[in-house]
Amino acid sequence: MNGIPVANDASRCARTVEVLRASRLFEALEPALLEALAGSLEIVTISGGSAIFRESEGADSMLIVLSGRLRVSRRNAEGSLLLYNEITAGECVGETGMILRQARTADVTALRDSTLGFLGRSAYESLLARFPVAINRVFSQAIYNQLRHQPQHLRRPRAESFVLVPLSPEVDIEGVAEDLRDSFARRGRVHVLRLSESDRHGDRQVAIDQLETLETAHDFLLMLADPREPEAFRQAFRQADQLVFVAAATQPTGRMPIEDRLAGEPGFILKRQHLVVVHDVDESVPCSTRFWKDGRSVERVYPVRFGNADDYDRLVRFLTGSAVGLVLGGGGARGFAHLGVLRAFEEAGVPVDLIGGNSMGALIGAQYALGASLDDICRQTLWFAQGGEHPTLPVVSLLSGKRLARDLEKLFGEALIERLWRPYFAAACNLTRACTTVQDSGPIWRAVLASNSPAGLLPPVPRGGELLVDGAILDNVPVAAMRTRLGTPLEMRHGNGTVVAIDVDVQDDLSVEPEMQRLSAWRQTKRFLRLDKRSHPSIADILYRAGHIGGLHQRERTMAMADIYLQPPVSEFALMAYRRAPEIIEAGYRYARQEIERWQHLRRTPQ
Repeated sequence: MNGIPVANDASRCARTVEVLRASRLFEALEPALLEALAGSLEIVTISGGSAIFRESEGADSMLIVLSGRLRVSRRNAEGSLLLYNEITAGECVGETGMILRQARTADVTALRDSTLGFLGRSAYESLLARFPVAINRVFSQAIYNQLRHQPQHLRRPRAESFVLVPLSPEVDIEGVAEDLRDSFARRGRVHVLRLSESDRHGDRQVAIDQLETLETAHDFLLMLADPREPEAFRQAFRQADQLVFVAAATQPTGRMPIEDRLAGEPGFILKRQHLVVVHDVDESVPCSTRFWKDGRSVERVYPVRFGNADDYDRLVRFLTGSAVGLVLGGGGARGFAHLGVLRAFEEAGVPVDLIGGNSMGALIGAQYALGASLDDICRQTLWFAQGGEHPTLPVVSLLSGKRLARDLEKLFGEALIERLWRPYFAAACNLTRACTTVQDSGPIWRAVLASNSPAGLLPPVPRGGELLVDGAILDNVPVAAMRTRLGTPLEMRHGNGTVVAIDVDVQDDLSVEPEMQRLSAWRQTKRFLRLDKRSHPSIADILYRAGHIGGLHQRERTMAMADIYLQPPVSEFALMAYRRAPEIIEAGYRYARQEIERWQHLRRTPQ
């Protein structure tokens, strides 16, 4: 560990006491103990990217973060890097190994320039002898918090910092910073910090202290530095928690020299990384995001338009871990309840940053991702659902599927999933590989067709040599797919947003009279002619239940993976009750309005 010791004089000790007193972990300690603890710490300034603790080494000390941010990581058996939670100001790390005299269980690295207070074992034992009850209590609580993944940082968190990295001269980085500042300002206090060679400080501790002052006064810091000024740019990189690369939609998609230069900086791989692709303000369709991610370790690619508040608000929600991913399940006509929920969301200002679904949910979600109004989605979905389908020679399926393919292609045209402002996916069951396939590229109409093709009823849809059918066989409400896409490559303590799932599937009764020994076509015909009132499931009933049995079987697991799981009351509506669409929409709307009152934290403007 390459650190610079800092004199723990009266002034520094007083500042350390302030940090401890503001920490959720240490706030209850009496003044005498706070001062004793602060005076026992060895204060060190650490450069961003420096290793602090290494897995398997002896643990003879712990540390408290006074300013800055650390990353916990490990290497798995194959050598791949696993990134875990961040340690921020007011939190401690290493106490378990020190107290129990065990080896370190993970690597700890400085994400950016940080000031740390190290407490050695002898200093800890001295404090324990003087304040046995209080010291036992506070560090037992720290270990408990760690095991339960409970945050222990400051009551008033320090600002999170972002550095904007232009990837070409075409990028109007000042304009991007202004749009980002406006969006951040709707969430809290933001400051734009422009660094240059002329105002660099030779004393690293002075620079860290000045940054700490800004962090205390703001919620977000946006840092700008000219890549042509290497030292200033390196300083901005070292102080950043997250990297936001910014490209112009008109530039080549390949890696730029500045990216290769930054990749060689210590700690580069530990920082969250994003790529923003900026379009003209009047651009109607974004460029494809498909090739922008090649050769980069960014979490995702964000197409935005200059001056478009919705685009930048969505970007900021991703950057701050508050994005909302909406999952729409299948369920025939009952899926119209999705429109009622979306209407309630719009009225309440609940954002939808990603949307994905299966079957009817995939159909409605695709139209919403394209920007269609709820009225247009209702009209277009009714037109599609009531079109009928032709029976065919039952060799591959009972119905031909030609009409569905034709009408979906007419509805969505040449639109591609990777050319949407709002990310979208359609789930399908992959018969070839016996798994759920998430379609997040290619023609929208074809992805929706695969997600709406129940096995046996409609022919499977070929995709890259594999056969796809309605995803309900395995997962009718694809929450797992959304959880993966809403999360980050970092296995962090906290998620990167909220997953909201809407389940409109109803487990209708599929039983017969106890004395019945055999189902027959004649009995079903008599029921159709109302000559027999006993229960006789039809082939449609049987195929539907068989096609949804996987989703019904794992419903509890799916519910557990979602942050919010909505089940609108649609059991009174038949599977094919498309003519009752207005009633179903209203049922979903009334239900959602009641539910929204419980989770105000999802509103667009934080309360």
